[in-house]
Amino acid sequence: MKIVKGDKVVVIAGKDKGKEGIVQAVYPKQNKVVVEGVNTHKKHQKPTQQNPEGTIVEMYVPIDASNVAIVDPKTKKASRVGYALDKDGNKIRISKASGSKLN
Repeated sequence: MKIVKGDKVVVIAGKDKGKEGIVQAVYPKQNKVVVEGVNTHKKHQKPTQQNPEGTIVEMYVPIDASNVAIVDPKTKKASRVGYALDKDGNKIRISKASGSKLN
């Protein structure tokens, strides 16, 4: 999976298309990512001893990794991720659109 925690991504498909956010969690086996501010669902919690009235909690639900794209640091648009070798021979991630290094 080419997307890692902390990447800034944009949603390219689905109900939240066009929204941007930071990746909070990555699940490579399910090919899903959790993005801040995207795909929010409301969960109703039952009343408990500590919270006798119960609550409604908004939570972020994983979205498929194929529905998000990395935001290119130079152009601020969606881009694909590629790999290259730096001067020391280390493998780094680069943006396919501009060729700039991704953190």
